[in-house]
Amino acid sequence: MKDAAMPVITIDGPSGAGKGTVSVILARRLGFHYLDSGALYRLLAVAAARHQVTLDNIDGLAVLAAHMDILFRMAPGDAEPSITLEGEDVTRLLRGEQIGAQASRIAAIPEVRAALLRRQRVFARPPGLVADGRDMGTVVFPDAALKVFLTASADERARRRYNQLIGKGETASLRDLVAQVSERDERDRTRPVAPLRPAEDATVVDSTTMTIDAVVEAILTLARERLR
Repeated sequence: MKDAAMPVITIDGPSGAGKGTVSVILARRLGFHYLDSGALYRLLAVAAARHQVTLDNIDGLAVLAAHMDILFRMAPGDAEPSITLEGEDVTRLLRGEQIGAQASRIAAIPEVRAALLRRQRVFARPPGLVADGRDMGTVVFPDAALKVFLTASADERARRRYNQLIGKGETASLRDLVAQVSERDERDRTRPVAPLRPAEDATVVDSTTMTIDAVVEAILTLARERLR
C-alpha cells in the first residue's frame, strides 16, 4: 500500500515455487502479518464439500466464500499458520492434492474471486503484511510497496512436491506430478479473471537453483530498499 506505515509485500507465482515457505519466513523476520491466499480457495473447496455445494453452483460458492467461518493462527515456532474452518483445525486437510485441484477450479470463477477479494484485503493491517498467492500484486494489492513473482521450472516444482509427499510417507509418481503441475500452470495462466502473471512492476525471482535461505535473503534485500 502507499501508506508507509502499513507496507504490503506480495509474493505471487505458480504452485510449488516456494511462496508459502518464503512468505512465512519473511513475515517472521519483518514482524509482519501473513496471508496465504491460496488457503482461502482450499478452505472454500472443503466448505463446499461439507455443505454439499457442487463446484458448478456458482451462487452457492460465492455465498460460502463471503461467509465462511475461518481463523488463521500463527503461534511462535510454527512452520505455518494453523487454519480453522467452522471450529475445526483443517490445516493438514488443505494440503491434499485433491483439494488443491478443486481449489484451482474454484479460483477460476469470477464471482468467487470477487467474494474473497474484500476478505483478503482485511489482512492488510499494521505493521505490515506479506501476502502470497497468484494475483496479490496484480489485483488484490496493486499498490503494494514490493511485488515479487517467485517461480521455478515445472520439473523442479514437481520434484519438490514429490519429496514432500514421500517425506510424509505417501505414495507419489513424479511423472504424474509433472503433468499435474503443467496442467495447473496452464489453467492458472489462461483463466479469464486474474490470470497468473507477474505484475508490471514485480521483480521476478527464479528459485529453480536457489535455496530457501537464498530466496529469503534476496527478497529481504529488496524489502530494505523499498521500505526505507
